[in-house]
Amino acid sequence: MDPHTALARSIASERPVTELGEFLRSRRDRVTPDDVGVSSFGRRRVPGLRREELARLAGVSVTYLTRLEQGQSQNASEAVVDSLARALHLDPDEHAHLRAPARPRSAAPRRPRRPEQPRRGASQLLHAMGVPAVLLGRFNDILDWNSAGHLLMAGHVDVDAPSRPADRPNHLRMLFLDPHTRDLYADWQEEAALAVASLRYVAARFVDDRQLAGLIGELSLSSPDFAKLWAGHMVRLCTSGDKRFRHPVVGDLTLRYEVLHLPEGDGQRILAYSAAPGSAAAAAIALLEPR
Repeated sequence: MDPHTALARSIASERPVTELGEFLRSRRDRVTPDDVGVSSFGRRRVPGLRREELARLAGVSVTYLTRLEQGQSQNASEAVVDSLARALHLDPDEHAHLRAPARPRSAAPRRPRRPEQPRRGASQLLHAMGVPAVLLGRFNDILDWNSAGHLLMAGHVDVDAPSRPADRPNHLRMLFLDPHTRDLYADWQEEAALAVASLRYVAARFVDDRQLAGLIGELSLSSPDFAKLWAGHMVRLCTSGDKRFRHPVVGDLTLRYEVLHLPEGDGQRILAYSAAPGSAAAAAIALLEPR
């Protein structure tokens, strides 16, 4: 068995049990007694809150919190999830991420997953947009892109690659393993951190997905940067912001991005870029349009 497969299977088998515990422990480590007004006595063996301190703040027993962290108790009540979120000072994205493994839905029988297909309406909208845009799958496979989106993000990749599942580019793989993509982002460290934090948010909804486990295993083995960021358990649902590009053809430009999540809830979303009318960035985008 090759190392990628072995690690992927390990992650797939362990994630449903340990994801909640790992996340709770990482957030306990982040909160100091002073942050929550807890008096500290004696020598501390942990950088943040002790388990009994969090239990007291959240109004649950130490035994119950231990069972949660060890994956021995599932389907925590909404009140417990909310209490833990308040005690740990979680932001809305982290709160939502906590809810997924703490209150898991019944797992559906595993079936071989077919290659993800772009939604026809989403592709039609994508190609009608006058700005660079790509259609991303649940785990960041590029399912489709318009001409400007292709030339902005990956002009060195075959434009037809998204239509072939075996050759389909994946934005995360490209970001961590492709030097052309790494050079494209002026703030690569920030881009990488946001991409992994966003994957953490999505991953809580697909804890037993083999494709996800394989992607995480592959990137953890191939990229020390990814492995470090993944171990940090940062969570963020990225929906809008600015990105600075160092494009090999049109030079430096800053674009606004918006992520449009499709209503079906299957994880597909459109990532679109725009610039203020009349700006230098808008002129640069125009140069990307095919003549």
